Amino acid sequence: MKIFITGFAGFIGFHAAHEFLRRGWEVVGIDNFCDYYDVKLKRDRTALLEGQRGFTARELDIGDLEGLRGAFAAENPDVVLNLAAQPGVRYSIDHPFVYEKTNLAGFLNVLECCRHAAKVPKLVFASSSSVYGGNKKMPFEESDKVDTPISLYAATKKANELMAHTYSHLYKMQTIGLRFFTVYGAWYRPDMALSLFADAMLHGRPIKVFNHGDMLRDFTYVDDIVDGIVRVVEAQDLPLYDIFNIGNHRSEKLLDVINVLAESLGVEPNMEMLPMQPGDVYATYASIEKLNKAVGYEPKTTIREGIPVFAKWYKEYHGL
Repeated sequence: MKIFITGFAGFIGFHAAHEFLRRGWEVVGIDNFCDYYDVKLKRDRTALLEGQRGFTARELDIGDLEGLRGAFAAENPDVVLNLAAQPGVRYSIDHPFVYEKTNLAGFLNVLECCRHAAKVPKLVFASSSSVYGGNKKMPFEESDKVDTPISLYAATKKANELMAHTYSHLYKMQTIGLRFFTVYGAWYRPDMALSLFADAMLHGRPIKVFNHGDMLRDFTYVDDIVDGIVRVVEAQDLPLYDIFNIGNHRSEKLLDVINVLAESLGVEPNMEMLPMQPGDVYATYASIEKLNKAVGYEPKTTIREGIPVFAKWYKEYHGL
């Protein structure tokens, strides 16, 4: 079996590619190595994949329709795992057109390439917990209304779900969306909270804590996320179209997360309390009952188990 992984040099894409290779899949990785964050980290992840049996990398932007068509024609994948996207809630406020190009036009290109492939592949794509917007009911369930996003990033992810549904309906191609909840682990993105906190703590700077620390997040360890992805990719009896939450089913207090991270790094945190940022939500909390029933998904890693792994990697990678 052959899988296309778009955004393979990203955090989740790298871990997913590694696991599919371990399981004997052929993996074709597609990434444009954009400079939203340090490209060296993406190159370093790629270096760990290159040379592994069954792995091929293509430096390609999903916004390049002709290039993408050529890759599909040459490789003829059985499954496409679309993780390529412009991430970031706050970044979308100041750079909206980047999200139009990658998350909307780029995703449409992926859909079109799947639709016209000689062998139409199964498409599994990344959505986000951000689609729940300011919903107050906890935990978030897939049946909840998601019509009030509070960031452009969230709006593009909701649009992806609607676009995929349309293609499934019109062309009978299988599309499965996964709403990710605050993923963390080794080889983590530097723009995410744990990395920003670790960098500040280890260099003696105060960490910026928004909403005065009164926030809740469903922190999900990357190995658990990848297990869920693999289960969805390999499942044979899923509907033509569906959406699943993929999280930890635990909503952690932000201050508890900071304390576990500080303990793991061996430092005392100095916190600068700030108001809520535009586009942020107060809490995320995933109901994972639907995914559990569909594929047996059961996350196992608590923050007291996962955060020390991240902390160890962070210090080693940055030579601290």
